[in-house]
Amino acid sequence: MKNLIKISDYLWELPVSYKKGMRVPARIIASEDLLKKMEEVVFAQTANVASLPSLVNYVVILPDAHSGYGAPIGTVFATDPKNDGVISPGAVGYDINCGMRLMTTNLTVSEVKPKITELINLLFNQIPPGVGREGFLQVTYHDLDKIMIDGAKWMVEHGIGWFEDLEKTEEKGRIYGANPDMVSQNAKERGKHQLATLGSGNHYLEIQKVAEIFDIDGAQKWGITAKDQVAIMLHSGSRGLGHQVATDYIRSFGKKMDKYKIRISDPQLACAPFTSSDGQNYYQAMAAAANFAFANRQAMTNRVRQVFEKVFAKKATELGMKLVYDVAHNIAKLESGIRNKELSNKKLLIHRKGATRSFPGQPVIIGGSMETGSYLLLGTEKARELTFGSTAHGSGRIMSRHQAKKIVSGRDLEKKMENEGILVKSVSYSGLAEEAGLAYKNITDVVKSVHQAGISTPIASFKPIGNIKG
Repeated sequence: MKNLIKISDYLWELPVSYKKGMRVPARIIASEDLLKKMEEVVFAQTANVASLPSLVNYVVILPDAHSGYGAPIGTVFATDPKNDGVISPGAVGYDINCGMRLMTTNLTVSEVKPKITELINLLFNQIPPGVGREGFLQVTYHDLDKIMIDGAKWMVEHGIGWFEDLEKTEEKGRIYGANPDMVSQNAKERGKHQLATLGSGNHYLEIQKVAEIFDIDGAQKWGITAKDQVAIMLHSGSRGLGHQVATDYIRSFGKKMDKYKIRISDPQLACAPFTSSDGQNYYQAMAAAANFAFANRQAMTNRVRQVFEKVFAKKATELGMKLVYDVAHNIAKLESGIRNKELSNKKLLIHRKGATRSFPGQPVIIGGSMETGSYLLLGTEKARELTFGSTAHGSGRIMSRHQAKKIVSGRDLEKKMENEGILVKSVSYSGLAEEAGLAYKNITDVVKSVHQAGISTPIASFKPIGNIKG
């Protein structure tokens, strides 16, 4: 921390003098306590990101930041496509459009608790978690190509969801410019049978209760009406398809750095000019994977509604199972309207890795660990000024999965959670141990940091009562 310049209690700067090669400084949003919990490698990786060409203003690091591939999870930066701005697959991440989806119900905890075991067991069977699992939806390669172009819209048009869901999904569940031809056959094979599957790692499907409401009017606007109301939260992404897209282009870009005469501090941040053929090919493939992820979460939403309909013998409409919002994490997008005199009319390429869009009035979902709970917030104008319209996406790890497994027993954790009123069902006890609450930062501290920095405002908090882990 001796290298950091304190701007305010929740804003710090890592100057270009920190490491040779940095082209811009970095701005870190965090309380002093959270800053102390960041690994040293986070600052080293941040400096490497700040060494990329054509960066605009500064690199942003969010309070949930921890080490990642090339760039920390919790990184945001912008490049100018009209000024040789680059795109970097490593700075988007392997799980393209890993994202969060929140859905309401008009049920209460007292109505759901007696049926929680039945719900969790059915959801576990209907939405397969874990590595390499196949989903219920079998599609042709032609269908898959259409899904990568149309995203969640394809699902809704085929009766898998409601049209109003699209209005409450970032970019309406479809990023334009996707081209399935830029996605390898290997990636398509990996993803073809994985629609409506949860995945592994920190992906989860959670039945929650409203714990606190901080803004009554704001909460009611998004269907959050009272404490103990039951909601459902999904955290998943583009599965094997997105992972393979990232793998293919990270490998490809690594071989082409000399072609573009680009020098970087870390080969994991291999990049290409956005307007080059290589840059465009990756962007089109990334958009296709992102659309696959939107479609995947839409398909899972439909399965969740079907399970609740079966258990409660009512239609999902009668149960009030409306989508609050769906937000993307790991993604690169062209966006304009940044609140800066020099940039307000420019369209910039915004990389968000483990970060959530936070536009004024837009819902923001920040997921915590399976033991602690999650938050719904709203974006702000200040986020446009300070963080390229971005905020945190989760609580952020403070312990590796390997470390967590060494000190936590998955079987004991399952019993502990059950004693705390959280029924959990996982593919394996080792996978459960990896995601123990002690492996993560305090979600309340993260939310306080983004709130005090002015980049998102808390609306409500949620506590888990049932959880499915991969």
